Amino acid sequence: MNQTYRYNRDNATRVAGTTTVKDAIGQLLKAYQLQARFNETYLEAFWGRMMGPAIASRTNRLYVRDRKLHIDITSAPLRNELVNAKQKLIQLVNKDMGSEVIDDVVFI
Repeated sequence: MNQTYRYNRDNATRVAGTTTVKDAIGQLLKAYQLQARFNETYLEAFWGRMMGPAIASRTNRLYVRDRKLHIDITSAPLRNELVNAKQKLIQLVNKDMGSEVIDDVVFI
């Protein structure tokens, strides 16, 4: 018996009073005041996707404390470039995150 499931978008309805998983997780993070820590962890996990392989491969360590992004860069020329473009880096990270996650960048 070969039966396949076919999704019919026209008949797909949401029952009133239900929320999406995304909304439910967002409400959970807000209720337990975990949104800031979630954003920091997301930033650390997806640094390579945000900045690209060239910067990610030269990043030793990365963490967020008190809305400051601490980055350990192995390449001195890259560190100098990022120091010069600090405000642009802050704007890029906050834009990608969709909220104000960091206020400053510290190069260690």
